[in-house]
Amino acid sequence: MEQIETETEAAATDPVAEPTFTSFAEAGQFVLIQLQAIVDRVASPWGAYQVGIALCLALVAWLIHRALSAKLRPSSDEEVPLWRARLLELFSKRLGWIIFVALVWTTVFIMREVTWPSRSYLLSVIGAVAAATLIVSVATQLIRNRFLRRVVAWAAWIWVTLRILRLTDEFVSLMDSLAFNAGDLRISLWLVIQAIFTLGLFFAVARFVSVNTEDQVKRNDDISPSMQVLIVKVAQVLLYAGAFFIGLRAIGVDLSGLAILSGAIGVGLGFGLQKVVSNLVSGVIILLDKSIKPGDVISLGDTFGWIDALGARYVSVVTRDGKEYLIPNEDLITGQVVNWSYSNELVRLDIHFGTAYGDDPHKVRKLAIEAAQSVDRVLSYKTPVCHITGFGDSSVDYILRFWIKDPTGGLTNIRGNVYLALWDAFRDNDVSIPFPQREVRMLGDQGS
Repeated sequence: MEQIETETEAAATDPVAEPTFTSFAEAGQFVLIQLQAIVDRVASPWGAYQVGIALCLALVAWLIHRALSAKLRPSSDEEVPLWRARLLELFSKRLGWIIFVALVWTTVFIMREVTWPSRSYLLSVIGAVAAATLIVSVATQLIRNRFLRRVVAWAAWIWVTLRILRLTDEFVSLMDSLAFNAGDLRISLWLVIQAIFTLGLFFAVARFVSVNTEDQVKRNDDISPSMQVLIVKVAQVLLYAGAFFIGLRAIGVDLSGLAILSGAIGVGLGFGLQKVVSNLVSGVIILLDKSIKPGDVISLGDTFGWIDALGARYVSVVTRDGKEYLIPNEDLITGQVVNWSYSNELVRLDIHFGTAYGDDPHKVRKLAIEAAQSVDRVLSYKTPVCHITGFGDSSVDYILRFWIKDPTGGLTNIRGNVYLALWDAFRDNDVSIPFPQREVRMLGDQGS
């Protein structure tokens, strides 16, 4: 017990001393002594002096931040990559903290060289807390999930507190003692914590690179939309797979045991995941042969719409009524698909109508062509045509053909607009549209 008191007293007088504990009670006693030492240093003249230096440095950092923050922000008309814009936003918002941390640690270095190291202890604690605040703030802003952001923030502050109180070795020993053996592999709580942190870090880097790669690929107009999707998907698979295996190797996990797991996955793919594998392979084929691409207008059965996204398992097709159909890739490979914009965006539409036998067919054809040309979306450089298709029971039958180049704008609405133009043209020129009429006769009672 006397030895423990001697060590804690030494820690109180020299906070740099490394403590050694054999129980949590000793660790708690050391924490209390450290906190008391910090309070005593703050209350001392040198402590107040260091607090005053920190406040002055904070004021200088704030003034520099005010002068430089506006210059670091990109102008509204300047187009910058997504990753650069995010980094500039994070940097400009925390420029004051960055300058303050740099000033504090520069001052600590100068004081340690000029005076006794103990006279800069409180200032170094302030610098450590400020640096930790900056790092935690930047790291948590990169996490979109609110719950995960809080978990990372709490874990980071716990680790920072342990570092300031010099209890990291004891914490690691405690976490490593809680373990169990799985064959030749020893799994401890500390190994699990390392795995979560390391894999999370590698996956965050992989996601950052993946998002910016996707942004750069989509900005390149020389790459077709289908090849853009293929490049992005391949990059994502390679990045995340690499992050997973490199992360496991970084924490010392033997990857040779994954050979058995890969064999089991292969058997499962062969029996239970046939449809999934078929859709995955079909998705790769669709991307390679460029039969469909984002933005194409397709018809598959009763579904008509444009392709919004190409997934690994399905294709997202959005219809005119706002419904989004997730069509498996296999159906697009094995079934008949009408691609309205496969080789070009020009689409020809047909309208059938009839007029009375008393109307001049030459005049009717001319009026129909002029009516179609008056509609906005009908192409003028591909002149509409109108032909007689036959002589019906009560009308002369015609077909009106015209071209559009924006099928994504809808087909029913453009047909409706052309029909309205025909109605107006026929009404103004006394062209009648016949319809069958039936005469009903009421026969009297035969017995009367």
